[in-house]
Amino acid sequence: MNTTLSPQVPDPAAVEAFETRLVEALNEAGMLLMVSIGHRLGLFTLLAGAAPMTSDVLADRAGLNERYVREWLGAMTAARIVTMDPRAGTYRLPPEHAELLTDHGPANLGVYAQFIPMISQVEDDIIACFRDGGGVPYERFHRFHAVMAEDSGQTVLAALFSHILPLAPGLMDKLESGIRVLDAGCGRGRALIAMAERYPRSEFTGYDLCQEAIDWARSQADARQLRNVSFQVRDLSDFQDTAPPAAFQLVTTFDAIHDQPRPMSLLRGIRRALTEDGVYLAQDIRAHSEHHQNVDHPLGAFLYAVSTMHCMTVSLAQGGEGLGTMWGREKALEYMKAAGFGDVQVHELEHDLQNDYFVCRP
Repeated sequence: MNTTLSPQVPDPAAVEAFETRLVEALNEAGMLLMVSIGHRLGLFTLLAGAAPMTSDVLADRAGLNERYVREWLGAMTAARIVTMDPRAGTYRLPPEHAELLTDHGPANLGVYAQFIPMISQVEDDIIACFRDGGGVPYERFHRFHAVMAEDSGQTVLAALFSHILPLAPGLMDKLESGIRVLDAGCGRGRALIAMAERYPRSEFTGYDLCQEAIDWARSQADARQLRNVSFQVRDLSDFQDTAPPAAFQLVTTFDAIHDQPRPMSLLRGIRRALTEDGVYLAQDIRAHSEHHQNVDHPLGAFLYAVSTMHCMTVSLAQGGEGLGTMWGREKALEYMKAAGFGDVQVHELEHDLQNDYFVCRP
């Protein structure tokens, strides 16, 4: 009996539609690279609200090379991000676009364009990992903490006091009175510094593996003359054994669990470090744990790319679990409950379509 399957004949219309999609994606990818450059160089800010200007004027105001600025303007014109008056040779950023590409609006999406070039720089390393296993260490990701600090500035800092801390009823009153707070995986510590400034009676501690991020956090705290916040370089992979028992009334993690080498150890350590009346407040990626459930996720493909190129691989580089960005709400709840949290509530915030917020109590 012949069991050979007949070759499937592709639907010409589906082929054409997919080709169109790929070509559009190539164009949009080029646009995002140029948006990242424009964001980093402050070009959108200079164009926003200004009279139309030539490439010479823009380059002069930015202190940049005119030839490169002119080519960048070409990309922005082709992408319909800026408009050009060919007779005058001038360029203008429409206010509707400035609203989303500068700090004048509710969110600067130019911040997120930086992830594309940042993770692309390790492509050769990732290809090697596909063949040989292992991972790519944090040190290979230049500017990671700088980009994440910008990201958290829009998702965390912008809503910390108005939306995030109020998720735990009574927490802000306790912070006013004075409690001990830990941020595990604090990065550059911007959330802790903001809380330390607002709540001088409370004591704040930040742990992170990265010396560069901790040095930056310390310098910012010193510049503000804050004496109620401290930062330590610390590997949290053994935190379930090394966490100080019942030392903190509040523990936070902001986008920090899924790229840990041993996330369960960190979560159990957080439970160990928390007082019985304390609260653990976690922000992490909003997704489902199964691939097919993320088909309609508005950022699904992007977040899986970030996972492959950063979050999963940095965990594997430390011999870790490699949980990945898209571990999903279901697995997050499973891990938090297994770590010893009896009451776990999940919240979504209107300003943040990328993250879930978990309020966990013993």
